[in-house]
Amino acid sequence: MPPETDEFRDIVDGDWAGGHIAGKRPTGEEMTRALQVMMTRQCLYSHTVGAGRTYDLVRAYPTFFERYFGSLGYRLVVSPRDQMVALSVPENEPRYDGTFERLRKDETIVLLALRLIWEEALRAHEAGDAATVEATTDDLVDRIAGVAQAPAPDEPRLLDILRMFARHGALKLGERDKARRVSPLTILPGIGILVPDSYVKELILWAGEPVAPIAEPEPVSDEPDPTPAESEPHV
Repeated sequence: MPPETDEFRDIVDGDWAGGHIAGKRPTGEEMTRALQVMMTRQCLYSHTVGAGRTYDLVRAYPTFFERYFGSLGYRLVVSPRDQMVALSVPENEPRYDGTFERLRKDETIVLLALRLIWEEALRAHEAGDAATVEATTDDLVDRIAGVAQAPAPDEPRLLDILRMFARHGALKLGERDKARRVSPLTILPGIGILVPDSYVKELILWAGEPVAPIAEPEPVSDEPDPTPAESEPHV
């Protein structure tokens, strides 16, 4: 028996009653890839590199993806204005999936600072097209100091954290200026999915607590430090 659902096969066979994608209909491999990409990336844009036709497929068959991810406890977000599709985690619901990991405290503080820079720019009407906000790692370091009342992670660690969040659609990280030792950032609207409004006040209070030293990572197991923030499920 084929492993696909009836709806999956209807889309691949061109029998889907909910509509059709413009151009060539997707193959089973493309549909499977789209599901996996959404689970891995969480926030995806029309310009995301390496995602194949995922964005177009989600836009063409939203009810299928909505039902599929809904059965896994996620809410599909489709934002044509931002050219974004994303998976939002409903609030106050228990999680049982192994990929829904907690973040280290320094990772959570960076995520919160990105969210605050983005929100402040939106309120000041300084955001660009599709709700994007331009900043630098210097801006981020200054915002972290204001939020946590503590030094930001050192540059190598900070860049590692930013690359991790870039994979999930929170930002785009530009090429580092070696002379100025600063990297440009484009904060994307997916940051509002990763850090919803309901978390912000709680995280600000929590981020102001003293930062405990980060233990050396184990050679095999990468167990993160516990935090109350569960806004980034696929680290």
